[in-house]
This record gives sequence, C-alpha cells and structure tokens, in this order.
Amino acid sequence: MSAGADDFRWMARALQLARRGLYSAHPNPRVGCVIVAGGVMVGEGWHQRTGGPHAEVVALAHAGTRAAGATAYVTLEPCCHQGRTPPCTAALARAGIRRVVFAAGDPNPRVGGGGARQLTEAGIACLSGVLEAEARALNPGFLSRMECGRPFVRVKLAASLDGRTALVNGVSRWITSEAARADAHELRARSSAILTGIATVLADDPSLTVRRPDLGEVRAPERLVMDSQLRTPPAARLLAVPGTTRIFCSRPEATRQRALEAAGATVEVLPAGPEMRPDLVALMARLAALECNELLVEAGPRLAGALLDAGFVDEVVLYLAPHVLGADALGMFAGRGLATMAERHAFELTDLRRVGADCRLSFRPRSA
Repeated sequence: MSAGADDFRWMARALQLARRGLYSAHPNPRVGCVIVAGGVMVGEGWHQRTGGPHAEVVALAHAGTRAAGATAYVTLEPCCHQGRTPPCTAALARAGIRRVVFAAGDPNPRVGGGGARQLTEAGIACLSGVLEAEARALNPGFLSRMECGRPFVRVKLAASLDGRTALVNGVSRWITSEAARADAHELRARSSAILTGIATVLADDPSLTVRRPDLGEVRAPERLVMDSQLRTPPAARLLAVPGTTRIFCSRPEATRQRALEAAGATVEVLPAGPEMRPDLVALMARLAALECNELLVEAGPRLAGALLDAGFVDEVVLYLAPHVLGADALGMFAGRGLATMAERHAFELTDLRRVGADCRLSFRPRSA
C-alpha cells in the first residue's frame, strides 16, 4: 500500500497540530492526529501535556461515531502499552478505525513496531513513513533519548562579530539586541532543561526562566548547574524563582550542600571526570533517566567546549551581533587544542535569519 496525495495532505495537518505541543508536551513526544472519513476531517487533536490524553484519543473524542470506518493520520506510531494513559491502539480499534497512517515509528522500546503490529492484528490497515523526516525533526529530543540514551543537546551562544561571548572579566550583558534575547526564550520554552556552569552563575546570576507570556502554555524547563565544588550562592536568582533547580557536583562539601538544599536546590553527586569536574557521560545518562528530551546549554566557553569535545553537541544556535569586543574577550568554545586541520569539528549551516539588529545562525554537526 503506497501513500497518495491525500495522505500527505492530512499528515501535514497532523504535523501542524503536533507543533502546538512544542512547549508543553515534553517529556512525551509532540504528536498530532487527524481523523478523516469520506475525504472530510471529522476529528483532530494533539498531545498537550504529560498525563493528559494522547493525540489519538483527543481526535477520536472529537470525531465521535464518525470515526467508524475512517482513517487516522498520526505523526508517531500509536502506543501499544499502558503508561500514564491507556494504549492508543486499543482506542483506535474500539472506535472502528479502518486505516492508520503514521509518519514515524516510535523508538520507545515499549512500542518499537508493536503499535503497528497490534493494529494489523486488529484488522486495521497500516501505512508508515509519510512525512517521516518532518515528524522526526519535531521530536529530536525524544528520539535522541530513546535511540541514543541521552538528550538532544542544543548550545545557544550570543557572540560579537569577532566570535567573543563575554569580556575578559566575564561580563556579557548585553551582547545581542532585545529582539534576539526574546527570540532565545523560544529555545528555552521548548527545552526540558537548561544547563549552565558555575562560572556563568557567578558572573551573570541568571534566572534561566522563560519570560514570554505570548508563547502560551509552557512547561517550565528545569534549571541545571554544573558546579563541581558547590560554589553556587544560596541567594542565587535561579533558586529564588519558581521552578526546580538541580546542581551537579563532583566534590561535595556538606555545609554548602545543606545550605543549597535549604534554599530549594536538589544537589546530586556525579563521578569526577577530567579536571575533577562532573563527568559528562554520567550527566547525559542521568538526564536521560530524568526524561530530559531537549537540553539547552547557556554556558561559558569551558563547558561548551567540553561538550563539543565529548561529541555531545547536536546543534549550535548562534546569535551574532554587529560589533567587536576585542582580542582579550572570551571565545565561544574553550575545548582541547587541535594539532591538525583534520581534527576540526565540522558543522553545516541549517538556518539563517535576521532577528532585530542581529543574525541567528543554526548549525548541525556535519557527520550527522
């Protein structure tokens, strides 16, 4: 069974619906569903938040009895297991759906082809792969967590024309325009967590919150700090604003830990890696266990460089401002030195746009 023009048309609509969960669905994937009978849409829905009904269930409720004999277009293979909600395969079968078209297979080991298999066993025709690339692009974090055992890591940088991110004394406010800073809040809103380093906490005292009410429902990202010796001040802004803050250390000190926990932080000890800092491999495994899909890194050049050297940077979003900070200012990545040009970290430009007075450039590793 091959896809027809209508299959692409309705899947495109399902993808539009799925994007409505961009800021609220995680740690679940963003999924949309359209129910079509006789060439007419009779029901549609999307997954809004964890614990809430899945997209298929919302669309079926919208369709009611009109779902009998219809086709369901879903951006991800319907789930077949009892999780926070019942399996969608059973709901589709009970409603009398005749055919299911889904974009991408679900890499969750609890699904992994089981959804399509259950539907087929129930006498429902299945077609997969319609607009699969677009569906996967909508859920890079969920797919990375299921397929690679770690979150999708996006490094956000604000730099001058000469590639500098802060003055030599650490001051970085403000390199980019207000428009660029507002745009970056969309990156925060779509992330499960925001990671920074102790140097940034001490220099900038950031809050790491989403401050864009116009984005609608946003599930606030958790704030994460890499702080090997627990130097985060208990009065830091990221501990005073709503939401949760988790501090990862490798050399804990009892008095400091008690003070930070009293201020509302969760403190976790990770194995020590290079230079006795928290090990990045252990960090990624821990974040996957915490169901972190997309990790946004807003940190200084040392942490950004360490993530790059470890092969954990999946995307770089660079806001480039039209001024020069000078040779003694801090760069973007302070990783290991390279002996040959062949050792370069190669990227490809995937997006370029103007934001206010600045340019926003997005890059993906070329090997990907």
